[in-house]
Amino acid sequence: MLSGRGSILFVCRREIDDPLLMQVASELGQTVERAWTLEEGLARIDERAFALILVGYSGDAPGMLAAVRALRAHPRALHTPLVAIGLPQPAPFDQEQLYEAGAIAVLHDPLSPTILRAKARFYIDAFDSQVERRRAELALVQTQARLESIIEAAELGVWTWEVGADRVDADMRMAELFGVPHDARGRAPLASYLAAIHPDDVGATQAQIDLAVANKGGYASTYRVRRPDGGWRWVIARGHVEQHGAVHELRGVVIDATRQLEAEQELAATEERYRTVFDSIDEGLCVIEMLYDAHGKPCDYRFIEANPAFIKHTGLVDAVGKTIRQLAPGHEQHWFDIYGQVAETGEAVRFENEARALGRWYDVYAARLGGHGQRRVAVLFNDITARRQSEEALRQMAHDLAEANRRKTEFLATLAHELRNPLAPIRSGLQFIRRAPADAQGTAAVARVHDIMERQLGHLVNLVDDLLDVARITRGQIALRRERVDLAAVLSAAVESSLPLIEAARHGFDVRLPNEPLTLDADPTRLTQVVSNLLNNAARYTPKGGRIMLAAERDGDQAVVAVSDNGIGIAPEALEQVFGMFTQVGQTQQPGSGGLGIGLSLVRSLVELHGGTVRAESAGTNAGSVFTVRLPLAPALPGAAPSSASGAAPEPAARAGLRVLVVDDNRDAAETLAALLGLLGHSAPVANDGHQALRMLDSLNPQAVFLDLGMPGMSGYEVAQKIRAQRRYDGILLVALTGWGGEADRAKTAAAGFDRHLTKPATVEAIEAVLAAI
Repeated sequence: MLSGRGSILFVCRREIDDPLLMQVASELGQTVERAWTLEEGLARIDERAFALILVGYSGDAPGMLAAVRALRAHPRALHTPLVAIGLPQPAPFDQEQLYEAGAIAVLHDPLSPTILRAKARFYIDAFDSQVERRRAELALVQTQARLESIIEAAELGVWTWEVGADRVDADMRMAELFGVPHDARGRAPLASYLAAIHPDDVGATQAQIDLAVANKGGYASTYRVRRPDGGWRWVIARGHVEQHGAVHELRGVVIDATRQLEAEQELAATEERYRTVFDSIDEGLCVIEMLYDAHGKPCDYRFIEANPAFIKHTGLVDAVGKTIRQLAPGHEQHWFDIYGQVAETGEAVRFENEARALGRWYDVYAARLGGHGQRRVAVLFNDITARRQSEEALRQMAHDLAEANRRKTEFLATLAHELRNPLAPIRSGLQFIRRAPADAQGTAAVARVHDIMERQLGHLVNLVDDLLDVARITRGQIALRRERVDLAAVLSAAVESSLPLIEAARHGFDVRLPNEPLTLDADPTRLTQVVSNLLNNAARYTPKGGRIMLAAERDGDQAVVAVSDNGIGIAPEALEQVFGMFTQVGQTQQPGSGGLGIGLSLVRSLVELHGGTVRAESAGTNAGSVFTVRLPLAPALPGAAPSSASGAAPEPAARAGLRVLVVDDNRDAAETLAALLGLLGHSAPVANDGHQALRMLDSLNPQAVFLDLGMPGMSGYEVAQKIRAQRRYDGILLVALTGWGGEADRAKTAAAGFDRHLTKPATVEAIEAVLAAI
């Protein structure tokens, strides 16, 4: 039995926007039947068919999947659209499991009235069209069966018209059909029968009869005949003229075709409604016919129908009548296999897959049209390329964030280790100095400890400088101080810096400088830093007693610098990774080699700022490595001699006996700086905050003030501004002493009125150079 217009079954244990569902259902002229349990929902389906089944998420993922499977498996719901709603974002489980269980769509919380309305309208209209179409088809089949039964049993209206005598001899069925009295059915004129025909059909029917008589041929006509109740019924009339001597007779039959024609009209109306839905939905929709090769394997398909949205979702124009191989020759075989399986088994599928030949991803629902043996498949699909790209981008972003977090954690652990390394001998040295005897032997030991502490302090400063350089480069705040410099001078300075580390490891060291001057337009300090970092890495990652070589040469308009070693080498897959931030490739082969993993990243950044490149090469683990730097040569300037990396004129020495005020809230830092200034022959009282410093100015009348910036109460910037606001202090040299040393920091102190900017910890040479300006 075919049911009438369906309604919506909503299965859910939890309240999920019931007012919204009721509103949408009301707008669509539907009712919503609520089932609180799966068992109740199955019982409702036993009683009647539904146009749409909604399964709500109740916080129980396994329960929702089980409900979708059970409802889909019900014989009366095999072809009923089933939609899962209320799924939170992100989904607590892979929503593809819902599609595999039998859902054809998934709607997430919060529910959108527009989307819910559009989906429900499409599925309900499709259900109504299907029901009406099946009803019309059934009516047509039943009518045809009745007609065939009538024909077989000769239950037709049979008549014979004797043309000359104008007398119609009709059987009882014919007379009843045309309303002719029973006693007149053997002698009534043709006009008695024509009188029962619809006025609009009489002319055409009479013309058909006259034509048959004139041509002594066949007669066929379809027209309407008045019912006894005043309505009209359709009849089909067929006949043929026969001649018996001088007598002409038109013999024929009439068949009541009312139900057949009404069924055809209803079927046409249903087809029109189907076409309206087909053309109006936003999803791509097409009907395809599967094509097979000689072995029965699906190899292509032809487009039979396609809605207007088909072009938007595929980019294929004029596809109807063509095969997908014609339109996209590289279309993947898996599409043919899936659709071929649907055509063979009749089991509808829902899936997501990529069509590389079209450059798109699709969400697809496919179902066979017709019964067993049919090769046509209806395909409803959406282009989800943008969504897949977003998901892939999110996955990549999550991976990148996880990798960055892992490397950050490793870096912080390494940083703590590297900072403790120089701090340990410094602390031990301080404790030794405090307890060392005052004799000659103790004095010599203290001197050695001083050397160790100074060396370790230099290492600590280098670590901090590397970190600051990376931060500046990352923010784009580093500025190169370019000048014309001879490459040999840069290499010599780098060798001088790295030689202690190389000699400590007892490495053999070979330096091959170019035979000609190679002039660069570069920052000599930064290039020295580049080469020194490469030499330090070679020394660290080469076992004791290894070989290291530094070589430079010209290659066209470029200078090439290569640092090679026979150390632990680099695995081929890690050659590019070594330049990543916080990367320490080889730490497992050479534990304790040290470093923060930022040296090579800094090298690449500085080389690229100079317009050059750096490349790592290695034959593999324990096969040594070569780092090659290429830098553009400066154009030759006739008569100009290149400057060297150390060609700056020496700073004049500071004269002794200056009055210097030291201002720092860190008492230890202030006292040690004052003590150092005292050793240099200067008077250096201390103030531990800004207010105290301002009070001491008039009595002390200092020639210079070393001023910390980050003090509580009154910052160093505020103290500087107050000093510069009074003309009697114009002669004081203001020196900022801070841990911040970037270009922006120096600009800020200059704007506040400072004359010099020193970065903690300041060296004796830097302090003397500042005081020499007085």
